[in-house]
Amino acid sequence: MTTSLPHASPRGDGADHTVAEIAQQPAVWREIGADLTAARAELDAFLGPLLAERELRIVLTGAGTSAFAGEVVRAALARTTGRRVDAVSTTDIVADPRAAFPDDVPTLLVSFARSGDSPESVAATRLAEQVLHRVHHLVLTCNSDGQLARTHRAHAASHVLLMPAAANDRGFAMTSSFTGMLVACLLAFGALDTGGVEASAAAAEHLTAGGLDRAIDTLLARRPERMVYLGSSSALKGLAHESALKLLELTGGALVASAESALGFRHGPKSVLTARTAVLVYVSNDPYTRRYDLDILAELRADLAPGSVVAVTASLDGLPEDGSWLLPGLADADDTALALPAVLTAQLIALRSSLAHGIRPDNPFPSGEVNRVVRGVTVHPLPGGRDDLA
Repeated sequence: MTTSLPHASPRGDGADHTVAEIAQQPAVWREIGADLTAARAELDAFLGPLLAERELRIVLTGAGTSAFAGEVVRAALARTTGRRVDAVSTTDIVADPRAAFPDDVPTLLVSFARSGDSPESVAATRLAEQVLHRVHHLVLTCNSDGQLARTHRAHAASHVLLMPAAANDRGFAMTSSFTGMLVACLLAFGALDTGGVEASAAAAEHLTAGGLDRAIDTLLARRPERMVYLGSSSALKGLAHESALKLLELTGGALVASAESALGFRHGPKSVLTARTAVLVYVSNDPYTRRYDLDILAELRADLAPGSVVAVTASLDGLPEDGSWLLPGLADADDTALALPAVLTAQLIALRSSLAHGIRPDNPFPSGEVNRVVRGVTVHPLPGGRDDLA
């Protein structure tokens, strides 16, 4: 099976967009870095006064992959800003807005959205306006024509960060849109600098140039029926959630995927293990957290067949070379920066698994039972809410 990156001529296997969009990610990250450097003054004029407020709460929101973007960056933003930062999905905001915003404090709602046309995207921002007296919006989106961008472009309390056109993925699953918005958010809040972007991009290029092709093929040659992704730090657990979703999406649900932390996995979720289960552990760079990842790796390697358990790591410290997938040049990186190239391993596993099952990754649901932009959601009015956006 050939899935060589980067994308060149049409492939004929329904993977053209997905292959190209995985391959382009390092270039997209660098472009975003340049764009935000140029827009720094305008962005600081918006964020500076908000971040100066000690009572400010930052809420990171989105649905599906976009929600997991918030999970990945949450801890890094909290450390950088010194403010309360929570990741709350748009689906949770729409279903129970008063629980999502229990305290009427100054709030910055950071919305991640590839298209901005999912029913919950604008609804979440409107509900925040209805529940809170003071809310500002930072919108990160890949679609300038989406409803979310159009709604907030002229809104005085909003700032829209538009990703490069290439980041508006045409494939079914979010790949470069996901990582592009991660990079933009981290740069916007000063949790990553252009040097960090370059280091992550270089590690990602190791993968797009085929650095782990043989290792991935060896894992998938075992024909796993289930895949488990584990990550213990806040960022890497969010990455595990996204990884499991990517496999479910691109295989059309043919492969069962789940995600947890190393410690949480033992409390019931470990029941998913069978002789045909593969496990991928994202190993933290934090020395303390890393010890729990090493513990679960040793435990699972004793329980499962050789070759079934993989460590994705930036350092071989405490790990055998065999069964460890190395991300070069990131041994000193924060786990959030590590997540950027690490997610490419999950994207490549999902892509190759999709093709192995005879599925077309650009459209794994040709009958439309799952859609690229969610349909069928009715957003109900909130009784007793304040006036929403005009």
